[in-house]
Amino acid sequence: MSTGTPLYLLKNISFHYKERFELNIPELSIDSGASIGLIGPNGGGKSTLLRIVGFLLHPQEGEIYYNGEKVTRETDGPRREVTTMLQEPYLLKRSVFDNIAYGLKMRGERQGTRERVYESLEMVGLDPAGFASRSWFELSGGEAQRVSLASRLILKPRVLILDEPTASVDEASGRLIKEAVLQCREKYGTTLLIASHDQIWLNTIASDIRKVSLGRVWESAAGNLIAGPWKSGENGLYLKKLPDGQTIFATKPPEPERQGMIEATDIIISTMPPERVSAQNILNAGIMNMRIEKESGMMVVGLDAGGLQLTSRITQHAARSLGLFPGEKVWVVFKATSIKWS
Repeated sequence: MSTGTPLYLLKNISFHYKERFELNIPELSIDSGASIGLIGPNGGGKSTLLRIVGFLLHPQEGEIYYNGEKVTRETDGPRREVTTMLQEPYLLKRSVFDNIAYGLKMRGERQGTRERVYESLEMVGLDPAGFASRSWFELSGGEAQRVSLASRLILKPRVLILDEPTASVDEASGRLIKEAVLQCREKYGTTLLIASHDQIWLNTIASDIRKVSLGRVWESAAGNLIAGPWKSGENGLYLKKLPDGQTIFATKPPEPERQGMIEATDIIISTMPPERVSAQNILNAGIMNMRIEKESGMMVVGLDAGGLQLTSRITQHAARSLGLFPGEKVWVVFKATSIKWS
C-alpha cells in the first residue's frame, strides 16, 4: 500500500439527481499510476463517479484533493492532466486528423502535430495513411471509438478515464482499445479509471477492480452484492428467496430493502453435500467460470446459485484438490453473519 500522497482523495462526497439517485462516498483514495476498474449495475453510480473525478461534475457536498491540492469550481489545473472518454464517441464534423489534433490546438501546442497525430493513430491500430484524411462520417462504430480514444492519447494524459469503452464495438476493436490503453500507461505512466460491464475484458487491464452500487464504492470487487428485500424469519434471522426457490439467511438488515455484501473469501465450495456444518446457508450452485487473479494468484470461481451470481476466492491448491471445473455442480456454504450491511 502506498504511503505517499494519493493522486485523488475524495472525502464525504455526495451527489444526487433530485430524489432519483444519490452518490455517497465517505472516503476514496486513488494512487498515481493505479489501474482501477469499476463494475456494477446500471444506475449504481459508476458514470457519475467518473465524471466527478474527471472534473466534469462538481459534487454537491464534500471535498476533492488532486495531488494534495484541494479542487474547487475555480480550479483549472487538473483538467489539463485528466481526460475522459464517455461511452458514445463524440467526433467533430471534420477529418480524423483534425479531430485528433483538436486538443493540441486548444492548448496551443502546435509543434510536431503531424507526428503526434500519426503516433496516436498507430497506438489505436489505425493506419495513418488510410485514416488521417478521412471524414468523421466515413468511420464505423469501432473506428470512431478508436479515433475518439486517439484524441485523448495524443494529450499524454496523467489520468485517462474511460466509461464503457467497448460497449458498442466488436471484439477486434475491443482488443485494440485494450492494447492502446495499456501502451498509454506504459509510455506515459498514466493512471487508468475504467468502467465496463465486460469484466473479462476489464480484468486484462485493471489490477484493482471495485464495485459501485447504490451510490457507494465497495473496496473489493471480490465482494458479492445481494439485493433485498429481506423478510423476517425464525431464530432472529432474515431471509431472501432466490428465483429457483432456494433461501438465503442473513442477520437483521438496517431496513428490508438494504443490499448486503459477502466477501468472496467467505464463500466455501464443496463438491459433496455438506454435513455437520454450522453455516445457515447451503446452496446448490453451478460453476460458470474460473480464472487466476493476477495480483494474488488466487483462483476466482464464478458461480450461479439459483439465479444469483456469486464469486468465491480460493487457493489454486484448493481448486486442484476439489477437482473444480466449469460446468460442475457444487454446493456453496456461508454463514448468515458473513453478509454485511453497507
